[in-house]
Order: sequence, then C-alpha cells, then structure tokens
Amino acid sequence: MLETDKVFAGSIPENYDRYMVPLIFEPYAADIAQRAASLSPSAVLEIAAGSGVVTRALAPRLSPGASYVATDLNQPMIDYAASRQPRDSRIKWRQADALALPFENATFDLVCCQFGAMFFPDRSSGYREAKRVLKPGGHFLFNVWDRIEENVFADDVTNALAKMFPNDPPRFLARTPHGYHDTALIRSELEDSGFSRVVIDTRAEQSRASSPRLPAIAYCQGTVLRNEIQARDAGKLESATDYVASVIADRHGSGEVAAKIQAHVIVAVA
Repeated sequence: MLETDKVFAGSIPENYDRYMVPLIFEPYAADIAQRAASLSPSAVLEIAAGSGVVTRALAPRLSPGASYVATDLNQPMIDYAASRQPRDSRIKWRQADALALPFENATFDLVCCQFGAMFFPDRSSGYREAKRVLKPGGHFLFNVWDRIEENVFADDVTNALAKMFPNDPPRFLARTPHGYHDTALIRSELEDSGFSRVVIDTRAEQSRASSPRLPAIAYCQGTVLRNEIQARDAGKLESATDYVASVIADRHGSGEVAAKIQAHVIVAVA
C-alpha cells in the first residue's frame, strides 16, 4: 500500500458516501450491524468508520445504555460521518490511528471495522491494538474484500484505466481494497496477534446501480483512485470517468446494471 492510499480528503468523502456506499457498502454494513448486535455489546469501538454507514446501521440496534466510539484516520471522513448521523448521545466521534488507539486496555466488548484492515500499514500491529482494547472474551468483527476478480465493477474499472494509461496504470483498487484476501494469511495474522476462535465467512452480494455512469463516478471520483488518475493527467478525471462508464455499459448494458461483489467477514475472540 502507498501512503497516498490512505488520504480520503477534498470531495472524496461526499462522493464516497453518495456513490460508493449504496453501490457496494450498504449490504455489508447491514450484515456487520446484524452480527454485531447479536453479540449484545455494551461498549463498542468502530475503527475506520469512513462516512458512517456501519454506524448508522448499528447504533439503532444497540441498547439505550450502550456506548459507541466511532473513529477514522481521516478527520474529513469523521466530520462527514458525524454530519450524517442522527443525533445520538451514545456516540462519540474521534480521529484515531488504528495502529495506536488512544484508549485504555480492556475498554470495549466489541471492536468492529468495515473494509478498513486492508489500509493498515501494519496489520499485525492493528490487530494487536484491537486485542489490547478489548475485554477478555470480547469480539473483533471486521470484513475485507475478496480478490478483485470476484468484484466485477472494480475489476472492470481497473482494466479500463489500464487501457487508458497503459504506461502507468492506476492500481489502487487491486493493490489496496482488494489486496488482502488470503484467508489463511488473515487467520494466521489474527492468531499470531493473540486472537482465538477465528471464523471466516465468505459472502457474495450484488452491486446495483441505475446506470453505468454511477459505478464509474463511484470508483473514479469517490475513492483514492481519483488521486491516481489526476496524478497521471490532472485534466483527465472526467474523460477517464466517461471512458470507464462506456466500458461498463458495453459489458453490462446502458440501463440498470448489476454485478457480483464478494467479501470475507471475520469474527475473532480476544
């Protein structure tokens, strides 16, 4: 992962929430929220909360006396997520680095993280921090994307941009969001970090959009891929988005489009 892969700023948070969240994140947020609520936690820490899709899904399912701390490395994401969350005195928003969590040992019953572990510069350090802040017997619940070939629109976008920029293809999606999918490695890193009873569930969903242009905008302008495109040619963001949209239309049709997405959902016990 490159250092720039972690920079979600400028217009990315709004575009991410407007386009990426309904396209690929909402079904997995509902799944995470259901799994988390079934554990009946009284103190929850969310890492890499992004624009708050899991927070919005999980908070209504928690008990009135529960506490919920939602964090993200990027302050713009935290600010945007807080602005979207219905008023709830149980929730605190805080900028935090997953590799150096600003919380005492054994503070939380549940640590959850939706599609954030792929962005950890050192996953083992992140896992050790999650275990440190969990109470004994607490749960670490998170998900990661499966390989890019199992996530059709992301693969379409990556292949299209490789044709547009053949000398220096933007590889953010394959490198980072879809770069941590080896379940044996995930299990090993968790166990080496002190977790036990690791359960991994591979879950397929459908990504749907009303037109081919929506996934093109989502990926090209609502993720760090935007920065990669502009780094290659500052004036080609719109033309790149248009080209990606045409490629998706050629493959999936010009009206409503749908394609497979797939992720691993992991639960481990501290």
